[in-house]
Amino acid sequence: MSNRRVTVLLTLAMAAAGAETPAGKPAPKPVRPTAQKEPPVAPGTEAVVETAKGAFTIRLLPEVAPKHAALFARTAKSGGYDGTTFHRVIAGGIIQGGDPLSKDPAKASLYGTGGLGLLTAEFSDRPFVRGTVAAARKPSGPDTGGRQFFVCLRELPSLNGQYTIFGEVVSGMDVVDQISTTPVDGDKARERVEMKITVQEPPTAP
Repeated sequence: MSNRRVTVLLTLAMAAAGAETPAGKPAPKPVRPTAQKEPPVAPGTEAVVETAKGAFTIRLLPEVAPKHAALFARTAKSGGYDGTTFHRVIAGGIIQGGDPLSKDPAKASLYGTGGLGLLTAEFSDRPFVRGTVAAARKPSGPDTGGRQFFVCLRELPSLNGQYTIFGEVVSGMDVVDQISTTPVDGDKARERVEMKITVQEPPTAP
């Protein structure tokens, strides 16, 4: 093997190991992606959810689940929820929506699978009562929350310690009840109930 080939192979091996090259210059290090840090949500921040059946208001609870409240607020502010639907309805149980895939009617078979796996759980002692807003997750485990959310129609103590609560409905539960009457096949809504969400932050002190 020629001296030139030995030198080239030695240089490549040293670079792969993160060592300096014979020229004395450090080998470039791989760039690692950094997780996006969500801006904190101010206590008292609310989100107005508008639908063809009316509007209801969610008060976010950053003191209970700061990461989930922040992701919800950022997604809403960017228009990420606009045009998504309440794709899942369990009469007397919950309504669920916010899947980014539900913006496209052609992807109906995939509804419920999008926008998950983004956050780890933020469990609390807060009970699941009528009007509770919590993060949906994958069946594989609790640390798979994301953009999808659900609203409880009644007290559901069986969900304690299973899902992250990040908000509560403070007005318009009659609209949530109306959405829960959407015709379904199993628990999949047969009609599109699209939403648009506007975030309303509390006034800052002078």
